[in-house]
Amino acid sequence: MVTKALLVRLEVKHGKDDDVESFLSSALPLVQQEVGTIAWFAIRFGRSEYGIFDVFPDEASRDAHLNGAVAKALIQKADELLAMPLDIQKLDVLASKLPAQPLSEPNTKGILLTFKAKTGHEQEAVQFLKDAQPLAMEEEQTTAWFAIALPGGEYGIFDVFPDNGARLKHLTGHIPRELTKHAFSLLGSFPEMDLLKITAENFNTNS
Repeated sequence: MVTKALLVRLEVKHGKDDDVESFLSSALPLVQQEVGTIAWFAIRFGRSEYGIFDVFPDEASRDAHLNGAVAKALIQKADELLAMPLDIQKLDVLASKLPAQPLSEPNTKGILLTFKAKTGHEQEAVQFLKDAQPLAMEEEQTTAWFAIALPGGEYGIFDVFPDNGARLKHLTGHIPRELTKHAFSLLGSFPEMDLLKITAENFNTNS
């Protein structure tokens, strides 16, 4: 079971996209040594904007990762590669889906959806996301799915897929329809959605 997460955003210097992608891929062996890092994704938001999303069973495992080899290597490379300081957000995981067995193919696509809950309806937003977990479990082509609480009263979903067809199937499936149905009572802002490219990933579900 995962309860904690990190979302790290990387604003890359002009011309350094390839270097950042190479760095993130090179971090995989280091991540694989972290028994408390249950899932780790290197993501691309768009041109010159990358990120890392990873999940942990508890606060201690997240702290160990933040003080581990990947974080240290990224800090050492920051001045060379990044146009802005690291943006690190600590998240709570409200519900999740992880692959039950080793993957036959890598994930290449992802979604990060975030929204602000309507004032006074935060608990309803939390319950909606928890109730969405069985729907995510039914989606065979949704490899991993995480309902998250972000700082500042925001909530959201991060999920990954093997290809664009699987992502499109999710976007036209039950969870988006249910969110639209309850939008008036739950949402305090229009949802923001990033369609992501997954450039590297690691699952450690046997911990």
